[in-house]
Amino acid sequence: MTHKYEFQRLDLFKLPPGFRGRGALFVQLWWLVQALIVKPLPQMFYPVRRSLLRAFGAEIGSGVLIRPGVEITYPWKVTIGNNSWIGDDVTLYSLGPIAIGANTVISQNSYICAADHDCSDIRFPIRERPINIGEQVWIASDVWIGPGVTVADGVVVGARSTVTKDLPPGMICIGAPCKPIRPRVMIESPENSVR
Repeated sequence: MTHKYEFQRLDLFKLPPGFRGRGALFVQLWWLVQALIVKPLPQMFYPVRRSLLRAFGAEIGSGVLIRPGVEITYPWKVTIGNNSWIGDDVTLYSLGPIAIGANTVISQNSYICAADHDCSDIRFPIRERPINIGEQVWIASDVWIGPGVTVADGVVVGARSTVTKDLPPGMICIGAPCKPIRPRVMIESPENSVR
């Protein structure tokens, strides 16, 4: 099929030098380890998952729970803070850096996408677009978070939301596109309460 105009030419696409952050053999080794060991391990093997991810360069805090089926494209571009939970079948599409704060939950089937393509360039170049998810955040199930987004501390993102813009701290946010709807209720920390 011939078009009068050309919008994208994938034969002109080139991956930027060093884009993956590791050599091709290392990347392939990770994908094998992930497919054969990390993803299918039963739930109780949290320490094994953490150890394998750390061995491949991820920065994983203490007490992190990563459930079965989680897929991480490049673990060396991922940081997860202490006591955070990554739910079943979550995808961390870490072509760009993904940072997840402490005590944060990414619920099942959510997709965190840290790269895109420049559709205004006929060569369709790929771009790293870091994602930062703060502390004490709850990303409910089946949420899509787009490239370059920051989700501030204390945010709740409702199920099946589509996050394309930064979200302010301490808010409950829902929708497609996701928008803040009201403040989240704050509870005094047990360490700060008077007995």
